[in-house]
Amino acid sequence: MHERIQQSDQGPSGIAVHEAAETGRPRVSVVIPCLNEAESIETCVTEAHAAFEAGGYDGEVIVVDNGSTDESASLAEAAGAHVVHEARRGYGNAYLAGLAAARGDYIVMIDADLTYDIHELPRFVRELEQGGDLVLGNRMEGIQPGAMPWLHRYVGNPVLTGLLNRLYEADVNDAHCGMRAVRREVLPQLDLRTSGMELASEMVIRAAKVGLEIRQFPIEYHPRAGESKLSTWRDGWRHLRFLLVHSPNHLFLIPGVLMLALGALVMVSVFAELSVFGRQWDIHAEIGGALLMIVGTQVIALGLCAHAYGIYFMGEKDTWFQRMRDRYRLEHGLLLGGLIILAGIVLSGILVGTWIDRGFGQLSEQRIAVLAATLLTIGVQIVFTSFLLSILGLRRPR
Repeated sequence: MHERIQQSDQGPSGIAVHEAAETGRPRVSVVIPCLNEAESIETCVTEAHAAFEAGGYDGEVIVVDNGSTDESASLAEAAGAHVVHEARRGYGNAYLAGLAAARGDYIVMIDADLTYDIHELPRFVRELEQGGDLVLGNRMEGIQPGAMPWLHRYVGNPVLTGLLNRLYEADVNDAHCGMRAVRREVLPQLDLRTSGMELASEMVIRAAKVGLEIRQFPIEYHPRAGESKLSTWRDGWRHLRFLLVHSPNHLFLIPGVLMLALGALVMVSVFAELSVFGRQWDIHAEIGGALLMIVGTQVIALGLCAHAYGIYFMGEKDTWFQRMRDRYRLEHGLLLGGLIILAGIVLSGILVGTWIDRGFGQLSEQRIAVLAATLLTIGVQIVFTSFLLSILGLRRPR
């Protein structure tokens, strides 16, 4: 259970500010990534300070200069911001540097292009004070004319947000909103790592995975000042890639199980000489089924290793995999793989015996040969995957 900071009867200017002052830290930090935003950064910083004053918060503004070639950094500093320089390009890199520099109990993240109203800051802070861990703005009902391209509004953002919700049960309306707030104390749990625009997805995914309380409310989204840094297809792909690689079940296990089951069904149909679609399947269908079974087994193995890597090296929480780990050991995998290999060896022995019995002549037992080779291959896959999982498990805490 996370420590909750309750909103006092005196409002944001009462006890909360006094406690922050006692610790010598600001109550609220505003973090703004900046790359050539000379046209708007000064206004952004000035309005952030005005939002502090209006809300009664002791705050700081951190501008992360991400290699600007204009006067963005000097303008931000002159307006009263603490400027952090991050040489590694990327939206995520800029935010990681800014979050590391932030000292406030509550951190509000906002873009430097004036697309968001910084005067919404008290609403974000209030949600954190009332128990939220991560607070997101929802732009989708408040998009002003010309603020968001049609492709982003009706295709990109809804599809990516919907997929994120489907894979991670986050239940958010706008996963990529550039104005959000987070408790500084939960940053170690989020363990953010990505360097690009996908940081927005990573924050929501990790919050959902570790069970943080995510809150959201509608905000307005305005046309930006200056030139957009967003690349529709590149950044869209980076978001999609991140969603998939952090969901081993959907990327590996489900496709692998489907391939294995379909391959096994095809093999059974061939041996049972069933009529499918008005035709009786033979050796060519069996080879296809064998390939599906072998590839499916390999994909499942990759999924299990991905689960293990996520838990042992990235601090992921996965109750299903942990239950399986507690129930099954290396020896179980070796036993299963060994039995399948034994079945393949027995079938191979029958083939060799039949061949000898026929005087080393023509041997027309293709079906059994394909099945034996399939079993041997799958058995070997299971044996060595079991060893690999055991090696990865050496890192698990005792």
